[in-house]
Amino acid sequence: MIKRQLADTGVAISPLGLGTVKLGRNKGVKYPTDFEIPDDPAALDLLALAKELGINLIDTAPAYGNSEERLGPLLQGQRHDWVICSKVGEEFDNISGDSSFNFTPEHVQFSVERSLQRLQTDYIDMLLVHSDGNDIGIIQQYGILDVLEELKQAGKIRATGMSTKTVDGGLLALEKSDCAMVTYNLNHREEEAVLDYAAQHNKGVLLKKALASGHICQDQSIDPIKASFDFIYSHPGVTSAIIGTINPQHLRSNVRAAEKAIKQQWLSQ
Repeated sequence: MIKRQLADTGVAISPLGLGTVKLGRNKGVKYPTDFEIPDDPAALDLLALAKELGINLIDTAPAYGNSEERLGPLLQGQRHDWVICSKVGEEFDNISGDSSFNFTPEHVQFSVERSLQRLQTDYIDMLLVHSDGNDIGIIQQYGILDVLEELKQAGKIRATGMSTKTVDGGLLALEKSDCAMVTYNLNHREEEAVLDYAAQHNKGVLLKKALASGHICQDQSIDPIKASFDFIYSHPGVTSAIIGTINPQHLRSNVRAAEKAIKQQWLSQ
């Protein structure tokens, strides 16, 4: 898969990224079916397949249970093959299954150092704020994107951004950072203005829920994977879409569909 530049950061990412929430937790998730967390051999096989298929972007977070802790050892010896995206702000309790949020500068500093230790790395390629929905308030009250910029200048992260839940929040995040992660799929187009802004101002956009957390795949009236990727990659503001499958067959079919959609879009230009 041909890599795409993320804004002007020098970070190049595949147009499809591997989400790893399913490597770390199966409580409090919104997928249509239950699943078992893969063991280490299965997780290693999944990562190897993703790399073989041309994916270099891994999405993780402290809120993904013990995803970061698992990825650290799993990625040993291949750190430079991957662009790691992690987050700050949301915490998850594996025992209770509850989430909590803390956006203070002190917690951001703590969270980043903890993620570096868990991931067994000296730097995180992309660090996003994990919003609770109050995007504007988080940015303005805590100055959190300024804190991320300081961490970027210190060399601990390479790109900054925010996983937002509102259009205004996404736009403000793009004004003050390198990228935004937004929801955009066949059933949710409300945040398209954020993609428009990104395309016009050379900013990055990561898509979450590109397949509506698997719910779109239940629609038997269409080829949901093809329709979804044809739709999302038709927008020039999309840098990469995060897909959280742990099924090797699904991963292969997702990559094939994404490559076809991207090629078709390129030919139509």
